[in-house]
Amino acid sequence: MCALGEHLGGTDNFEADRAAAEAIVSVFPGMADITRRSRQFTGRAVGHLVRDAGIRQFLDVGSGLPTADNTHEIAQRIAPEARIVYVDNDPLVLAHARALLTAAPAGRCQYIDADARDTDRILEEAARTLDFTRPVGLMLMGILGLVEDYDEARSVVRRLLAALPAGSHLALNDGTTTDAAYVEALRRHNPRAAVPYTARSPERIAGYFEGLELLEPGVVSCPRWRPESPREQAPDVAAYGGVGLKP
Repeated sequence: MCALGEHLGGTDNFEADRAAAEAIVSVFPGMADITRRSRQFTGRAVGHLVRDAGIRQFLDVGSGLPTADNTHEIAQRIAPEARIVYVDNDPLVLAHARALLTAAPAGRCQYIDADARDTDRILEEAARTLDFTRPVGLMLMGILGLVEDYDEARSVVRRLLAALPAGSHLALNDGTTTDAAYVEALRRHNPRAAVPYTARSPERIAGYFEGLELLEPGVVSCPRWRPESPREQAPDVAAYGGVGLKP
């Protein structure tokens, strides 16, 4: 959902992005909050994987335009040696990523131009930077809604996970059908979108974690996933996520 980059406080966005963002927000002002809370979920998930699970390499598919606190920045603040591979198929995203995203001296960043569904290409290219004999953090944040067919979206997750060893983790969030205003905003926006976005039920989001050991508290609205302080937990938004361990 890189069209909403400016709602994350970023300055690196484009006129088409701003127009798309404004069109959605005009119908559903809560979109900015969904985007912000989803980004915060990503930060907490990456922090957990590095600090508590010992993950030192990440495959971030569908990364979108760079904003504040990208995966590599969070990971390398904790573990400077961490390696991150970003995947996107938007040439503007890739051009910006190469210009703006730089790794810590001890770590590495790689950028792959590929569609999320082209898992063979992703895995082949990522193997130049990541060691697939060691655990990997697979990040799929807000990307599977761009795969219209649910079975195909699940297949993307299965194919990527199949290449990763035990001890790897999947961190994922996506838009849900839990807010009627959000669903209506997408209904109006999708006919004009280059790639429509499909919101799914929380049960279908949970289906992506089949075969994994879900970490507590499971698949929940993004603000409910391990908030920094329970007293500061934000209200639920129409984006659900979770983290699962590959046994």
